Amino acid sequence: MLVFKYLKPLRWTAAIALCFMLIELMVELMQPLLIAKVIDTGILKKDLGQILLWGSVMLGISLVSFIGSIIGSFYAAHTSQTFGYSLRVAVFKKIQSFSFANFNQFPTSSLITRMTNDITQIQNTVFTSLRIMLRAPLTVVIGTVMALLVDVKLGLFIAVVIPFLIAFLIWAMNKGGRMFRKVQEKLDFVNRVMRENLQAIRLIKALLRSDYENRRFEEAADDLKKRTVSTLRLMETTMPVLTLVMNLSIIGILWFGHGQIQAGTVKVGEVVAIINYATRITAAFSPLSWIIMAVSRAMASAGRISKVLAAEIDLKEAETTIASIPNFKGKVSFENVSFRYPGTEKLMLKNVSFTVNPGETVAVMGATGSGKSSLFQLIPRLYDVTEGGVFLDDTDVRHLTFAEIRRQIGYAPQEALLFTGSVRDNIAWGNPDATFEEIIEAAKNAQIHETIIHLPDGFDTILGQKGVNLSGGQKQRLSIARALVRRPKILLLDDSTSALDLKTEAKLLSALKNYQCTTFIITQKVTTAMEADRILLIDDGALLAEGTHGELLKATPLYQKIYESQLGKGVAS
Repeated sequence: MLVFKYLKPLRWTAAIALCFMLIELMVELMQPLLIAKVIDTGILKKDLGQILLWGSVMLGISLVSFIGSIIGSFYAAHTSQTFGYSLRVAVFKKIQSFSFANFNQFPTSSLITRMTNDITQIQNTVFTSLRIMLRAPLTVVIGTVMALLVDVKLGLFIAVVIPFLIAFLIWAMNKGGRMFRKVQEKLDFVNRVMRENLQAIRLIKALLRSDYENRRFEEAADDLKKRTVSTLRLMETTMPVLTLVMNLSIIGILWFGHGQIQAGTVKVGEVVAIINYATRITAAFSPLSWIIMAVSRAMASAGRISKVLAAEIDLKEAETTIASIPNFKGKVSFENVSFRYPGTEKLMLKNVSFTVNPGETVAVMGATGSGKSSLFQLIPRLYDVTEGGVFLDDTDVRHLTFAEIRRQIGYAPQEALLFTGSVRDNIAWGNPDATFEEIIEAAKNAQIHETIIHLPDGFDTILGQKGVNLSGGQKQRLSIARALVRRPKILLLDDSTSALDLKTEAKLLSALKNYQCTTFIITQKVTTAMEADRILLIDDGALLAEGTHGELLKATPLYQKIYESQLGKGVAS
């Protein structure tokens, strides 16, 4: 799986952790032999010197094991934490490269679960693999070999049952992996319900829908609980089966070993050593049920993370691109553009053609769903056209790098998105290199400066999540200031003045004339469109009409209806 390639740079620290784990294991597996020595050469022969000798050896190697445990834990923690960090960063970078089509493939709630819960599962599994997981199976294998070396006949009581138990564990692991993938999918859904609820909490309270949302969350949580319980039930049955079989094996060793001692073919210490190995193997099987569960969950999580890392990005730069356009002016042309969203059949734009010259202000009008926002998203190449071409300064956007296209563009979306942080940081987010004077200028032109200076800490006032402590109009103006501070050559305002009163909007539109940029404004307001140099009227994905306010008012019935409905005036004949 793709996730495990991030362990390769850590192979040396992982190897060190494994070496010290093996030292601990060898000390542990030597102890039964040393105990046999104490019994056979010391206790049974009443030789205190032998008891002290082998007891001192046991104490010495235990000290070695203790030191090895500390060092091994350090390197295991370093390996797992660094791996988790690298994987989390890689997944985040991959998500940043996603096209909008990729985001349709992976819901936001699922991506959050994958970057948090799934990566944590894998990270913890790496740590326990270096400290515990490999130790348990190695104890089973090496313990069985050591028992056979002490006495073949008695060791066979262990060796015969081990293959059957391993086969049982492999079956449980495979089945558990499939079941845990279902558990993670249920967790995705719980996160989705919770995220939607928190985003819409004001609406929920206003419309008294808390009881409904409680029931919806309870149903999702109950589905998660039932799926988890059924999965854990399977996992928990493994330990009783393993313990039962191993205990039967120990009984067989005791019964047969007694006869061998009576016959004088085996020593008491040897029987004790084999029993000791059998109990250690039984004890090793105890964490194996937990290990199977952890590995099953980790493999399910690794598969989910690998899908994100392997996702094909459908929007890519051409192999040969133009790094920059010298003296970029801001001319925008659409030539016979048709567009449908990936995975859909309906055309959102149909054979649209127009040219906007540098410095012009163009209002884009049309009913909801007519294709206005789709048109906007093609300019910065957030999507590729289905047919035709979009050109900036007569260069097809598909021949430009993403950086070159988007460096020239300022964008204020329909829903103003603000980040937790200061007002200054939110404006400077559009241009990290902007000076404070440039931030103030952008705020003034966006008609938000007066509001900011009356906030408790002015530009250093901390905004809550998504700017919760601001009104809709204030958030829109901050979003516009963020776009203006970029000093763009193309400015896209996607209905981002809808919450402004007419007076404030008029001041904003007047201030925009100070910028040497081509401006597109999606609007539903005739008063806004009247201030534009030209108006594009979109209807059902087609460019129905293009012209000035006066031209459309004379010749376009749809625009006449919009004018009459908003201003309550008849159109002069």
